[in-house]
Order: sequence, then C-alpha cells, then structure tokens
Amino acid sequence: MHIGFFNYYEVYNNNRMFMDASSPIGDDLNYPFVYLGQRITEAGHRVSTIDTDDLDSFDIVCFLDMPPSGNRYYENLVDRGFRNLYLILLESPIIRPDNWDILNHRHFKKVFTWDGRWVDNEKYFKFFLPNKVPKSLDVDRSLKDRLCTMISGNKYVPHSLELYSERMKAIRWFERNHPEDFDLYGIGWNRYRFMGALSFLNRFPSVAERMRLKYTSYRGAVNSKREVLQRYKFAICYENARDINGYITEKIFDCFFAGCVPIYLGAPDIAEYIPEGAFIDRRRFAGYKDLYHYIKMMPESLYEEYLNNIEDLISSNKLYSFSAEGFADNLMNHFSQDGLIE
Repeated sequence: MHIGFFNYYEVYNNNRMFMDASSPIGDDLNYPFVYLGQRITEAGHRVSTIDTDDLDSFDIVCFLDMPPSGNRYYENLVDRGFRNLYLILLESPIIRPDNWDILNHRHFKKVFTWDGRWVDNEKYFKFFLPNKVPKSLDVDRSLKDRLCTMISGNKYVPHSLELYSERMKAIRWFERNHPEDFDLYGIGWNRYRFMGALSFLNRFPSVAERMRLKYTSYRGAVNSKREVLQRYKFAICYENARDINGYITEKIFDCFFAGCVPIYLGAPDIAEYIPEGAFIDRRRFAGYKDLYHYIKMMPESLYEEYLNNIEDLISSNKLYSFSAEGFADNLMNHFSQDGLIE
C-alpha cells in the first residue's frame, strides 16, 4: 500500500513531515509524523506526501486539517471518486473554522478529532494531539534559578474564545508588579502586529519593528523550549482558545518534559486527562495577584510534590493516548479495520 498525507501547513509537505522532527514553534513537534512514517515503512508500505508523486499511486490519503478551498489534490481525488480519504482535525475552531463545518467532511471515510462531542465511532473517532513523550524525566533541578516564564508567539485572532489577550494580561501584570520574577520569550514581540485592513503591513519588518510596543520582560526567541523551561520553576501555559473540550496541545507537555510546573488555562476538561497535582489550574485564582502569591510563597515541599507528580505521570502509561506511539497505533488500527493494510 502507498499511504499519502497532505498538511494544510505546506512547509511540512515535500516529505518534510516524515524527515524532520523539528518545528519552528516547538521542540520535536513534528516527531509523531516522523515516527508514523517509520511505522508505516516498517510494516512494508510506502509513505509520502501527495505532492511528491502521481495521485494514481496512492491507495490511502490522509489530510491534516481540512484542505483549503481550491486545493487541486483534494479536488482531483474527489472528482475521481477516491474512497479512501481520511481527515485528521488538528487546529481549533478559532484558527480553522472550516475544519468544523460538517458539510466539509462528506467526502471522507473517517474523521479523527480530539473533540469528544463529535465522536460517534462510525465516522468520527477520537484521537489526541500527539507528542514525543520521553520514557522518564531527567532534569537538573539545580538549574531552576528563575520563578516564572512564558514562551509564546505574539499572535491574535478576533474570536470570543481566544486566549491571546489573556496571555497579554499576564505579561503586563508581571511587568507592572513583579518584573524581577517573570521573563517572556517567543517570536513577534519585537515588532508591532497590524490587524484588520492594515495587516498587509506585517509583510514589511522594518515598519513593524519601528511601530513595536515595548515589553520589558522580553528576552528574545528560543532555539529550544526545553532548555529555557528547565531554568524556571513555573510557566504560564495557556492554549490559544478556552472552553473547548479535549483541545490539549503540546504547550502543557513542553512544560512537563522540561520539569517545569505549568500554570494552565484552556481545555475545561483538562483534569480528565492530566492529574490535577501535576499542574496549576489558572481558574482557581481570582487574579494574577493571588496566583503570584501562590507560586512565590509555595513551600519547597509542595513544589517537590508537583515535580514528583509530573515524574510519575511521565513514567506511567497515562500519556499513551497523547504519545506518538498511541497516535500511530490508532491510525494504523483503523487502516487495518478498514481492510486496507494487514
């Protein structure tokens, strides 16, 4: 069998998703697809992105997020009545609303989603956004000489559920009240982000840099999240959107794998998947003053308890569903159940 993939973010096509585990926005973020490619190959099948070969050569095609309108590969496959189309929904409704239009799913045999409300185990099936989960946690706790950080890109989407503005509130609160205990990292904070009709100006870095807002906590971009996070006791870890069940991205896992306690806000059902003793739930605090007091005055024994809970979580099998192995097993089991591979 020849199994093909196409990523909405085309930087990962041309077979890059199977060759390069790195990603501009996260350590080993693409590893699950590198691992999936290896598993497919080891099972005796071919795997490639569909832009690298004749469409006639593919027996199965998986789209990662809904292909954009006018995508020639998707339209060609639909026009020829290709039956073995699968869709994996990665992005949330605030980033890709077309992902969640049920009419867009009509040509797919199966749709995989992290949103349990869609799951019927007939056409819609549960999966979790996958990560490279280490076998154990190996972090030098003596490196932790800073209190709190945030690693995030300077982005914004006008949506009622967005959390970009909440990240901004956290940044500005720490800068005003306790700048000595907070550092900001990420891309885009050294330039102004134009919105609406003026968004075309973002294509001109010199203009955006001259108009930039000042962030006194900004320490620059990072090459490795893990190397930065392991220096901090806590990290503000907010999803791009709130109140979306099951939408749990790599952000909280980046903290875990660096031995950094995440301060989490996002999926309302997070405690169904991640033990409460392994993270700090931002919803428990009335404001940033209360949150700061909690982390600043935390007894060392309680902090060690958080770290021990994170270590226990990683060394258990509780993260299997969020792992590259769990993702590959899930997808390949469906191909087998559908009679496409042995």
